Amino acid sequence: MNILFLTLSQIISDISSRGIYPDLLRKFAEEEHHVYIVCPFERKNNKPTSLTSKDNIHILGVRTLNITKTNVVEKGIGTILIEYQYLGAINQYFKNIHFDLVLYSTPPITFNKIIKLVKRKSIGTITYLLLKDIFPQNAVDLGYINKINPLYWYFKMKENDLYKISDFIGCMSPANVDYILRNNNNIDGNKVEVCPNSIELSVQPQNFLINEFKQKYGIPLDSKIAIYGGNLGKPQGIDFLIDVLKSNINRSDVFFIVAGAGTEFYKLKKFLTNQNPNNLLLLNTLPKNDFDRLVMVSDIGLIFLSRKFSIPNYPSRLLTYLENKIAILLATDENTDVSSIAEKNNYGFGVTSGDLAGFNNKLNFLINNTSVSKEMGINGYNYLLENYTTNNTYEIIMAHFVKP
Repeated sequence: MNILFLTLSQIISDISSRGIYPDLLRKFAEEEHHVYIVCPFERKNNKPTSLTSKDNIHILGVRTLNITKTNVVEKGIGTILIEYQYLGAINQYFKNIHFDLVLYSTPPITFNKIIKLVKRKSIGTITYLLLKDIFPQNAVDLGYINKINPLYWYFKMKENDLYKISDFIGCMSPANVDYILRNNNNIDGNKVEVCPNSIELSVQPQNFLINEFKQKYGIPLDSKIAIYGGNLGKPQGIDFLIDVLKSNINRSDVFFIVAGAGTEFYKLKKFLTNQNPNNLLLLNTLPKNDFDRLVMVSDIGLIFLSRKFSIPNYPSRLLTYLENKIAILLATDENTDVSSIAEKNNYGFGVTSGDLAGFNNKLNFLINNTSVSKEMGINGYNYLLENYTTNNTYEIIMAHFVKP
């Protein structure tokens, strides 16, 4: 099969890096499908539009304006233009290719014209939306726009059209399926299914000296380690993370690692500067291999989501924690099912973001009950094997090509 994948992810030369999209695309390639990826080459990278191919993976990098880490004006214009830039590049480089499957994820919700063009040119094409973000409602939840803003109605129109032209919509969890069907009465329920975030299991590094690695980062050898890794922005409700750090400041039995970047990072930096806690390691950037090893030496994986969300997010960072067999502690909104799934399958605890007493109660339990914490880690790993590997996601998608 020929598979077209549309993305805003930065895929410069290959798909060897780890992540929910590279892992899944490698799976398709390993199954001898031809994978055609269209991704942005942002202006700051100073690379022209070009196509590179290796074996059955073809990467079309399209020169665009800057759409990440840039000012609002360029980001806005770049996001509007990118659909037309992709269309031009696809017509030039992939004009005579029949695509059997078109995969695309949210964000963005603005690839509609591309999807319609491919469906029109390739009879029998299946279009599959990997729904990772429910926009524009998430922007409303966080206060970026409101429902009287013309931008909201523009993007709502694009969202409705995207759902309409997608043959199938793969959601991250049952709560996502319920949300989409409950809020979009015109969608056929048969086209919406659970198709969760997934990863390819990694090979554990050999000769990994844990104590030496901890010493490299100044991590105590005898403390329980709680790690948060990922985005540090409004969607994560960073103010509550800071409340957690304040309420546990200078404890000797728990050491916190926060590794990530985002618009709210400065708040954590300010807390570190003003309070100078001795049980916090704050990292803005670090090598991917080192982050993976930080998770390996940790005991508890932390997930934070803003309490303001009305949509059921399902953070992909969960998979890294499950893979490394550590217990999960979540502080989320009340609409996601990421916490209830963790508790039902006994690999973690969840509280509502803002419930500091409840959070610290669960944190103390995990710190003081090592055997239970380790058992939770094993439960989580087993749940990952059964539900969140690329084999599972691949089979869910490919089931639509099996003739009855």
